[in-house]
Amino acid sequence: MTTSDTTTDHGKIRKWVESRNGRPAVVKGTEGDDGEGILRIEFRHGDKLEDIDWDTFFETFEDRKLAFLHQDRTSDGKESRFFKFVRREA
Repeated sequence: MTTSDTTTDHGKIRKWVESRNGRPAVVKGTEGDDGEGILRIEFRHGDKLEDIDWDTFFETFEDRKLAFLHQDRTSDGKESRFFKFVRREA
């Protein structure tokens, strides 16, 4: 059985991402009036994603009141890269 956890802890999120060789990114061309684009985590270099620094990532994360839903292991015990951004519960 696999389980998922949800967190807003910046340190835990960064550790999870970096331990999987990921980095914070935004989708190019999705910036709005607020200047913030759609957040992503990039595991491979993609031409539609633009790397951003962690401070910018977490500023957008907080502005949008997001939480990070993630899975540590797959059902067969391998390291998982499954994650998604969800709205924080009130």
